[in-house]
Amino acid sequence: MHSPYCKHDRSKVVDTTHDSRGRVRRRRECENCHERFSTYERPILATPMLIKQDGTREAFSRDKLMHGISIACAKRPVSVAKMDRLVGEIESSLQRLGRSEVSSRVIGDMVIAGLKELDHIAYIRYAIVYLQLGDLQALRAEIDRLLEA
Repeated sequence: MHSPYCKHDRSKVVDTTHDSRGRVRRRRECENCHERFSTYERPILATPMLIKQDGTREAFSRDKLMHGISIACAKRPVSVAKMDRLVGEIESSLQRLGRSEVSSRVIGDMVIAGLKELDHIAYIRYAIVYLQLGDLQALRAEIDRLLEA
């Protein structure tokens, strides 16, 4: 593990804890500059290939998912930790499916459901593209459904 301060490649583990999502947090100290920093570890499990709407297949990308969610949550009071938690929940749900391939619609549905709980404006932003709300009447109908719930 490289030190984020001096880039030295040797550090020692000072403390190890586990969080509720199964990640391991390690507190480390650089052997060169003696600065402390934290690292997080998470198990790497197989995620299914995504079948896109045009029939092509693509590997699941946690970064791409996070990017899409962060665009929907731009300038909203949604912390990066909450967005990261949503991405992690979606990723672990995909892994639990135990399938080698899954439709990209499954992920879109998970994002829609997660954003609906997280922030209504982010949900509407994502829904405009994902649900193809092409006119104001469709948008208004979706907002009315959201207000009823």
